[in-house]
Amino acid sequence: MLLSLVLHTYSMRYVLPAAVMLGTAPTYILAWLGWRLFSFFVPGARIYQEVDDRFYNIYQSMVLFFFENYTGVQIILYGDLPKHKENIIYLSNHQCTVDWIVADILAVRQNALGHVRYVLKNGLKWLPLYGWYFSQHGGIYVKRSAKFNELEMRNKLQRQMDTGTPMYLVIFPEGTRYNPELTKVISASQIYAAEQEFLCKECPKVHIHIDRIDKKDVPEEQLSMRRWLHERFEIKDKLLIEFYDSPDSQRRNKFPGKCINSKLSLKKTLPSLLFLGGLTASMLMTESGRKLYVKTWIYGTVIGCLLVSIKV
Repeated sequence: MLLSLVLHTYSMRYVLPAAVMLGTAPTYILAWLGWRLFSFFVPGARIYQEVDDRFYNIYQSMVLFFFENYTGVQIILYGDLPKHKENIIYLSNHQCTVDWIVADILAVRQNALGHVRYVLKNGLKWLPLYGWYFSQHGGIYVKRSAKFNELEMRNKLQRQMDTGTPMYLVIFPEGTRYNPELTKVISASQIYAAEQEFLCKECPKVHIHIDRIDKKDVPEEQLSMRRWLHERFEIKDKLLIEFYDSPDSQRRNKFPGKCINSKLSLKKTLPSLLFLGGLTASMLMTESGRKLYVKTWIYGTVIGCLLVSIKV
């Protein structure tokens, strides 16, 4: 009986992160909304953006607590990770739903977590509470079809540049390779991964290869840019093939070059968890706080969906 209880508790270990990350959403949105309303009386867009970046840093630091410290995952870094904060366009392959966390993993190690903005698929703008907020933080929603509004994206990026705040712009050019409707393909993929021992049940390792490219080395002409991007992804595919299927067992399951086992300090994440968790718990301890919490979920979601349907 005791063993069954232990196993059941272990299987439920991911409920806590989900509950905390979702449960603190109303608290976070209310705190940000208070600042947003107050910022109308503050001159200059840069001041609003700097404080908003600090808010975003707090929430994403809490998220990283669960992804790095709580799960025990090992982060293995290869290549040229910048040592200081700088403006970056982050281009990456997109293989699963939580690839955005990898960008956060890199950003927090440069003290740039609050400056992360994403180019997001259009469907994410309907997320409860956060759909509207991501747009306010500088996120850009795009459609995969030919109806892409390039002018709107340029205008939004220009507004971000005009504030003069740093930017860590995350783009997944190839889109998502995962389609939940292809159940047979997913099942076959999972069976193959299990046979090849690709699935890790305990303390998985995340291998991240960074290739830092100077702005002057990126073509500006559209056709050349397209060719350059395809070449970069060909290089990426070769690295992944070598990583998984190298004939040399010594080169398998690692990228070329020197690697660093990067451990994130609790000082980077735990204070944010305690802060947001404490605020949420305080709100839920009173009847008026609980009513405000529920109303924020309901009305915040409805109003947010209306706003994104009009302005995003």
